Amino acid sequence: PLVYVDSGSTDGSVAAAVAAGAIVVDLDRTVPFTAARARNAGFERLMAEDAPAYVQFVDGDCTLQPGWLPAAQKYLADNPKVAVVCGRRRERHPEASIWNRLCDAEWDTPVGKAKACGGDALMRTDAVRQVGAYDPTLIAGEEPELCVRLRKAGWEIWRIGEEMTLHDAAMHRIGQWWKRTRRAGYAFAAGAAM
Repeated sequence: PLVYVDSGSTDGSVAAAVAAGAIVVDLDRTVPFTAARARNAGFERLMAEDAPAYVQFVDGDCTLQPGWLPAAQKYLADNPKVAVVCGRRRERHPEASIWNRLCDAEWDTPVGKAKACGGDALMRTDAVRQVGAYDPTLIAGEEPELCVRLRKAGWEIWRIGEEMTLHDAAMHRIGQWWKRTRRAGYAFAAGAAM
């Protein structure tokens, strides 16, 4: 099953999701949007559908690369202690700006055992349920925080060399980069405080 969580889009995303055969979850607009809240809503809806063994989370500004899901599923099937597997996220247009190139470099994390993943990752549904899914109170940094709880519960997080997703930062001004950097700093500080 494919679940699309909508957080107030006005660009035809819901119609595109319906056309693609997705189940649409429309978030209540009276409650502030967070990625963690959206991920939990989608996850809950997926679990109500048929409770698959794995769930692939994908950020709204990303697209899956061909070959990722079979490789990631095989990795989880072959490694029962691994709760989360992620791969190489690339920037769609790194040549468009220095800010996009910086994002592309940021996505290139080492292959192997990891402390955390980003927004795109294949996860064991049992592991996600065991730790209570994402913390909906976090406005950023929800994946590293989830991974801390998964590791504490005895699970592992791994990054493999497979191409996973294309990301579209579409940053062309320093103000966009600064806003992103402030948000990342906030997430780091919140995680450290927790």
